Amino acid sequence: MNIENIEAFVYINHYGSFNKAAEVLYISQPTVTARIQSLERELDCRVFDRLGKQINLTDKGKQFLPYAQQILQVYQTGKHQIQSKGHIPNELRIGSTVSVSNYLMPHLLFHLKRRYPHITIKLTTASTEVLISKLKSKELDLAFIRKVVNPAIQAFPFCEDPISLYVHKGHRLAKGGRASIQDIRQETLVFFECGSLDWMRLHRVFESMEQPPNIEYQVDNLETAKKLVLKQAGICFLPALSVQEEVAAGTLIRVDIAETEGISLRTSLISLNGENAEFIETLLELSIGKAGDRLLV
Repeated sequence: MNIENIEAFVYINHYGSFNKAAEVLYISQPTVTARIQSLERELDCRVFDRLGKQINLTDKGKQFLPYAQQILQVYQTGKHQIQSKGHIPNELRIGSTVSVSNYLMPHLLFHLKRRYPHITIKLTTASTEVLISKLKSKELDLAFIRKVVNPAIQAFPFCEDPISLYVHKGHRLAKGGRASIQDIRQETLVFFECGSLDWMRLHRVFESMEQPPNIEYQVDNLETAKKLVLKQAGICFLPALSVQEEVAAGTLIRVDIAETEGISLRTSLISLNGENAEFIETLLELSIGKAGDRLLV
């Protein structure tokens, strides 16, 4: 089976267009069509239904898609490993979201530099959408983002950072270490809002309450939210990585709430398919487990 046929199939499905897939693959539209026809002959079935400009996967196409995606990624990764083994660039360009930049990157950059002392590292902090765009235009080599679904990008789960309620050390909820969601109804709540689906899950928990908590501060910066709690202005749900030092010093106390357990921020390490395999392998060795409260070194 021709790998180029599989590549065309995956890209057409992602972009929903033969023309767009041809543009991304730098080939003509008739060539893309010929590759799909060849693939359909090999599989002895149609993989797309074409109704005018609308393109949909057939049932057989849907069955084949996950295997095609896996074949393409394995091939591209293997090809890059063979071609680039031993070749380390002089500069590594990494992108990350704000929280990763603040709480993970110092640790990761230190270990990268220790492993590759000759490289220069350039860090760009931006939103997930901007980082994906920069990666696709090859302005970045690697990036740490929330989530991506794109056949041209390989993604590796890197960090799962649990979100918990934190209070200052003298707060009434600090003693027990556990509370019910109902216990925070009368509390002043500081709410960090970054717009991700992870934080929306907290909103849904609040909406299910007969009396939602009293949100008096809504901020878009983790450090601001944390400092408001330290100043005893309120209590706040925060990711564990952002409060490691304060928890270790005993100035902030985690309070476990059953209704919000399992909510966490998930970060993935991404790169263009088949690229930067050695750096990815090194970074994954430093990844954070589900506990989210320590760095693995």
